[in-house]
Amino acid sequence: MLNSYDRLPLALLTLAAIICLVTVYDPAAGRVSWILEVGPGLLGIGVMLAVHRRFPFSHWVHVCTFLHLLVLVYGGYYTYALTPLGNWAKEAFDFERNHYDRIGHLALGVFPAFTIREVLLRCTPLVRGGWLTFLILCVVLAIAAFWELLEWWVTLLVASDVGAAFLGSQGDIWDAQWDMFLALIGAAAALAVFSRAHDRSMARVPSVQVIAGGN
Repeated sequence: MLNSYDRLPLALLTLAAIICLVTVYDPAAGRVSWILEVGPGLLGIGVMLAVHRRFPFSHWVHVCTFLHLLVLVYGGYYTYALTPLGNWAKEAFDFERNHYDRIGHLALGVFPAFTIREVLLRCTPLVRGGWLTFLILCVVLAIAAFWELLEWWVTLLVASDVGAAFLGSQGDIWDAQWDMFLALIGAAAALAVFSRAHDRSMARVPSVQVIAGGN
C-alpha cells in the first residue's frame, strides 16, 4: 500500500516517465543522441528505485533528480549545441556559441551534490562540516571528469555526427575545463545556499536517524 511519503516520488516518477516517452518518440536530435544524453539520468533513477525500500531518499533529492532529468531531456532532445533556449541567449547577448551545455554541466554539480551529501551523512560517520563539503566537491569533480572521458569515448566509438553532437565543444578548446569547473562551482554554491533545506527534508524521511553535527 502506498504511504503518504511515497506520493511525491511516485508523482515525479510518473511525470518523468511521461516526459521521457513523449520526447524519445521523435527527438529533433535523433533517438541515439537522446539516449546518450538522457541515459545516465535514467540509470540514476533506476538505482534510486532499486534501493528505495531500504534507503528512501529525501524529497529534496527526489525533486533535484527530477529537475536534473529535465535539463538532460531538453539537451538530449535538441543536442546541447542546438537548444532553442541557448540559441536565443546567443542572439540576445551576442555570445559566440550556444551555452546551454554550460547550464547542463552546472546542473551536474548542483543536483547530484545533494544525493552525494545524503549518502555520506546517512551511510558514513561523517558529520556536517568542512570535510563533508570537501569530499562532496571531490566526488562531484570526479563525476564531471568522468563525463568528459565518456564524451571522448563516445565520440570515438559512435557515428561522427552523433559523437560530435554529444561532445558539444563547439570549437572551444577549453570546453572540458569549463565543464568541470562549472560543475564544481555549481556544487559549491548549491551546498552553501541549500544545505539547511536539505537537512530539514532529510529529517522527514521515515525511520531515518539523521546524523547531528555542525553547519
